[in-house]
Amino acid sequence: MADAFCCLRRLFGGSSPGHIKLQELPSVQLDPTNIGSEVVIVKNGKRLCGTGAAFSNAPINQDKAYFEVKVQSTGVWGVGLATRKCGVNKVPLGDNEEAWVLRHDGKLYHRNEEKGMLSQVPQEGDIVGLTYDHVELNFRLNDKPMNIPMTGIKGTVYPVFYVDDGATLDVQFNNFYYTVPDGYDSIMIEQRLL
Repeated sequence: MADAFCCLRRLFGGSSPGHIKLQELPSVQLDPTNIGSEVVIVKNGKRLCGTGAAFSNAPINQDKAYFEVKVQSTGVWGVGLATRKCGVNKVPLGDNEEAWVLRHDGKLYHRNEEKGMLSQVPQEGDIVGLTYDHVELNFRLNDKPMNIPMTGIKGTVYPVFYVDDGATLDVQFNNFYYTVPDGYDSIMIEQRLL
């Protein structure tokens, strides 16, 4: 038995019998390597300010995903989904085929076309929840479904956020303000076995 621990210790770099060094699992957060040149990410990858856009560090691979955004301070902002082909220095997003977003004025945009409008405009302190099931992107405002789905989303998409004109967004990929809607879950990072 002691020989087995020695082998494990050598394999995992531990120095005492029975202790195996575990690696911390990666978490979903704003991706500091894929942001606009004037964007600032603070609060452990959860707060976005400055000017420009930022992606999450993980795409949505699972069947049904949920995440939230708190409008910390108002200004020009947007939240939604986009492919990595979407530019991060030009705002507002939603002006091309690569992004599907809710803008600060409550309007939904894709290909520079208004695709709908929320019944109320998000204000400072409001929580915007997003659900995506690879068919529809839906928005919730303070846990109330807005029932204005965006469809036709194609490709590998990531949560995307943009700010300008003093806006600050706090992004939640876990530890949500509201209960996750039935059937949905937080975004998971795909793990591969070596």
